[in-house]
Formats: sequence, C-alpha cells, structure tokens
Amino acid sequence: MKALDRTLKKAGDFRFKLGVEKMSKDVKSRQRFTIPYMWLIISTGAAASLFAAVRLQSAHLDLRFLLLAFITLVLGSRLSVQIPRLSSHISVSDTLIFLTMLLYGGDAAILLAAAEGLCSSFRFSRKAMTIMFNSAVMATTTFLTVSVMNLFFGSLAELPHLDYSVNYVSALCVMALVQYIANSGLVAVLAACKTDQPVLHTWTKYYLWTSITYFAGASAAGIIAKLVSVVGFFAVVAIIPIIVFVYFTYRTYLKNIEVVAAAAKAEAESAARAEAAKAQTEQAERHVEELNHYIVEQERIREQFTQVEKMSALGELASGVAHDFNNTLAGILGRAQLLLGTKDPERIESGLKIIIKTAKDGAKTIKRIQDFARQRRDHDFQPVDVSQLLFDVSEITRPRWKDRAESESVHINLNLQLRSNALIMGDESELREVLVNMVFNAVDAMPDGGTLTLSAQKIAEHVEISVNDTGIGMSEEVRLRIFDPFFTTKGKTGMGLGLAVGYGIIRRHEGTVAVESEVGRGTSFRIQLPIAKSAVKPKPTGELPNPVRAHAQLVQTKILVVDDEEHVRDLLHDILKKEGCEVVLAEGGREALSLFESETFDAIFTDVGMPGMSGWELARAVRERNKAIPLAVVTGWGEAVGSHERKAAGVDWVVAKPFDTLHIIEIAQEVFRRREGSHESVNAIVAA
Repeated sequence: MKALDRTLKKAGDFRFKLGVEKMSKDVKSRQRFTIPYMWLIISTGAAASLFAAVRLQSAHLDLRFLLLAFITLVLGSRLSVQIPRLSSHISVSDTLIFLTMLLYGGDAAILLAAAEGLCSSFRFSRKAMTIMFNSAVMATTTFLTVSVMNLFFGSLAELPHLDYSVNYVSALCVMALVQYIANSGLVAVLAACKTDQPVLHTWTKYYLWTSITYFAGASAAGIIAKLVSVVGFFAVVAIIPIIVFVYFTYRTYLKNIEVVAAAAKAEAESAARAEAAKAQTEQAERHVEELNHYIVEQERIREQFTQVEKMSALGELASGVAHDFNNTLAGILGRAQLLLGTKDPERIESGLKIIIKTAKDGAKTIKRIQDFARQRRDHDFQPVDVSQLLFDVSEITRPRWKDRAESESVHINLNLQLRSNALIMGDESELREVLVNMVFNAVDAMPDGGTLTLSAQKIAEHVEISVNDTGIGMSEEVRLRIFDPFFTTKGKTGMGLGLAVGYGIIRRHEGTVAVESEVGRGTSFRIQLPIAKSAVKPKPTGELPNPVRAHAQLVQTKILVVDDEEHVRDLLHDILKKEGCEVVLAEGGREALSLFESETFDAIFTDVGMPGMSGWELARAVRERNKAIPLAVVTGWGEAVGSHERKAAGVDWVVAKPFDTLHIIEIAQEVFRRREGSHESVNAIVAA
C-alpha cells in the first residue's frame, strides 16, 4: 500500500508540475511581450511629441497658455485617483488637456499631455521606463484624438466660437470617446500582459467605468471654452473650485465603491468559506464513510487472517503430535519386531516392559495436548532416576541406532556412561521424549556411522545429561537456530518441532540446555537439571499388572461391553474373560439397550462416541430402567469429560483411554463386591 501511495503521489506531483510549468510558460509567453510593447508605445509617443513640436506655432501661445499649463502640470497631476485593484491612476488633467485642445489647438495639447503624463508619474513610480511609458501613452492618445477631430470637425480652435449645436456636442462626444478608448485600451493591454489576463477582460473589468471621467471632462472643457470666448480667460480660474469639488466628490464616490466592493468581496469570501466548509464537511463525511468501510474491511481481513493462523496453528499442532507419536510408535514397533525373533523369556519380559512404558509415554503426550487445550499449567512431577532414564532411552532407541542402521550397513556404537545415581524432580515421560528425539537426531547426523554417547554426571547441585555424537556437525548459523520452531535441516522429512518442543520441556523442568558443534567433528547436547531434595527413589515401572483377586471371585459376574471399535471391544472382552467374568458384546447403543431389556447384567461397558446412540444417551436410558446398576465410561476424551455430564448420566466411573488393565480389573472387582453386598443381580454398565 505504501509503495502505491508513493507512486500516486509522484504521479500527482508530476501532473502538478506539468500544470505549473504549462501555466508558467503561458505567463512567460505573455510577459515576454511587456517590454517590447512598452518600448513600442514609448517610441510612438516620442514620435507624436516630435511631430507636434515641429508643427507647433509658438506665436499663438501666450501667458494664458502658460497659466493653463501650470495649472495642468501642478494641480491636475496631483488630483488623481487610483483605479481599484490596480496600480494605475486617473486624473482630472484630461479636462484641462481637452480645454487646451479647444483653445490652443492639437499640437499644444499633445505636448501638454506628454508633459502631464511625465509629471503625474513621479507621484507613484520611480521607474524610468514606467514614467516614459505613461508620458508616451498621453502623447499617443492625444495625438489620435486630435487627428480624428481634425479629420471630422476641422480646426479645433474654431469649435468654441461656434454656437451650441449638434455639431459642437458631437465634437465633444467624439473627443471624449476617442481619448477614452485610446488611453484605456493602451493601458489595458499592458495590465493584461502583467496580470496574465485577456485584454478584453482586463479592459471591461478595470477601465470600462472610467469612461464617465472622459465624458465629464470633455463636457466641462466645452463649457469652459464657451465661457472663455464670452467672458475671457478668467473663467478658467473661476471654474477651478468646481473642478476640485467634482474631484473630491468623485474620489469619495470611488471610496464608497471600494467599501461596497470590499464588503461584497468579504461576503463572497465568507460564502466561499462557507461553501468550502460545506465541501470539507462533505469530504470529511466521505472520508469517515471510507474509513468505516476500510475498518470493516480490515476487520474482515483480520478475521480471515486469524482463521488462517488458527488453521496453521492446528496444522502445526497436528505435525507436532504426529512427530511425537512417530517416535513412540517407532519404539513400540521396533521392540515388538525384535521380540518376534527371540525365544528368551527374560528378553521377552524386558521387551514387553519397554513397550508398556513407551505406550504410556504416548498416552502422556495426549494428556499434555489436552492440558494445553484447557490452558492448564500445573505439573505433577515425580522423582526420576537419571540412570534408569538413560538406560530406558538406550533401549527404546535401539531399533533405530542398531538394527535399522546395521540393515543399511551403518555401524553406530552406543557408549552409555552412568556416573550419577542422583534423582531429579520431573515428568519421566517428557524427559524421555526429549532424549529420544536427541538420539534420533544424532543417528541422522551419522550417515556413515560413528559413536553415540549417553552420559550423566553430578555437577554441584545439578545433574548434567549429555548426548554426544561424532557425526557431520553443524555450522554456527545453524546452531543458533536449532531451537527455533519449524527450523529444520532435513528438508521435507523434518518438521523442525522436536528440539523446539524439547527446549520448552527442559525450561518447564527449570533446566538449561547448551549445544556445542563443529562441522565434521560432531555435536554435543548438555542438559542440566536441578537435583531433587529429599526424594525417594521410584520403584521400577512397566511391570505387567497382577490382579489382587483370584479368578474364582468374579465367576458368574455378567458384564455387557458396548463399543463400536472392534479391537477395543475385544480387548475388554479378553481382560474380563481372563478374570472369570461372563462377557456379552454389543456394537452400538441400540443393540445394547435391547440386550439390557432382555437379559440381566451385573455391569455394562460402553463407549461414548458411537453412531446412532451415544454412550451418554445409553447411560440415561439404562438409568431410567435401573437406578442402582453401576455405570462406567471409558473414553478417548479422558479428563476432558465434564463432571456435569457424568452426574447427569448417573455414571459411576470415567476411565481415560488408553487404559491400564489393572484399572479395568479393579472396576470389575468393585462390581463383584456390590453384587455380593446386595445379594441380588445388578446390571452394571461400564461406559467406554
């Protein structure tokens, strides 16, 4: 996602840069005409001024012209008003230039206009080019106006001597119109180049309204010219207060316009801000909606990912269980195959004890999984004889390091060094599982044979158990990762769980494990476990159970066994039959209930998970018919069976699979005692 965001951002930045560059190019394409345009107008104005100076007849100029010029340059240039939102100005000097045009002709007006533009520019600019441009604009526009007036109305100086007529009024209107269009047009072109706006847009927005000043000025000049022709030149002086009054009135009017424009602008900005706020609110709502959708989508993805993780963890757990059981089954299968080829009673008895012990280890593996599922953390540790532990491991793994290896022409020598009789507190099955896995790894590390050493020695308050091999060894990188879950060097044949599980077992026993290895020299695992304090050496385990009662005691005890698994059903039959019980078999709950209703039993053994009718349903059905009959449940769920289920079904015993034959015999003896104590037939159901 981050990479996509960066790509989009770069694309957006690129588009923005393209837009800016394009706009910048457009601006530059227009602004590059500004300087040439200004020089063109300056040249035109200079030519117009030179033309007027050559044609000017100085004999017609008098002191009154000088007074008029003085008033125009000093007073007229100061009475100016800035055009709103632009740096340009307009002044009342246009009225005086129109008056000069009517009294002294066009040439004098052109020169006076150029001089007025030069003087008025000093008030708001110090740039030489700007000053020359403003002077040239006044000269050029006045030259155009004079040319048009001479073309259509003849000599300008003769116009004031005519009566008020349509011709005179038309002349004044044409004079104002030409001066307005020429002046505002030339200035609008320059403003458009500087502001990067179309010329027509600039002219209509900023200069259209200035037409009133030109028409007012032309009208005032026409009236003054008429007064001068009647009462003399002093009419010009008399009209100056009127011009000043009109100027300040007009200036106040422009200020009011600016205030109104500012208010309108503020209102427009407020409306724009409100619109922007509304747009932002809508955008925020869209973002919230998108965010909610994103959160929902993330939750869905997280749930899917969690489900995948659960399935992965389930697969890993199944792999771990398969790994442990393959080790257990390897010991049982290998030992059983060895017993098939021997007739020595002592070796047969010893082998059977090892098979029993290995099978019990497998049962404890299942119990650990069930404990994990219930998140139990308690450990029922017992004293463990280290020497006996190592001896058992050597015998359990014998089919792997001796028989199978020799069948592949690989010779591995086992060196068993028992230099300590110390006891440790722990779970013998778990510790055996760890050591068996290490032995199997050592055998795999010696494909060409070698020496496998199992040793135990006391070091201070600990017992150190070592598993050494002379195999291929491992690199430092591999050594640092061997306890990582699912790390394996065996490819598809290994799951990478054995040492990881073993490390956890050692840590639960408050022990430590260290590994030393060198490529080509072998590997050494050293496990240190704390020595048990005040522990009693355990009695040897794995002996075949002997019933405490004679067979005759259970004679005529009739038991019904119910299980859908034939091998479990036959096993219970053989155990009970050996003790002298009469055993009746049933494959399911409905068949058992039918037998129960037609015959009399002292006990019934039933499985829980059976098709059609479960063991719980069978137990409840039997309880409805007989409240006193003993009931027992033998189930693969073991301790996971809840007490409320047991109480609801009225079950007397719950036995976990795999079960011990002694436990089954003890239940049968208890059934016999209850029958003898009540002196009546009791149907006993043993739920399996």
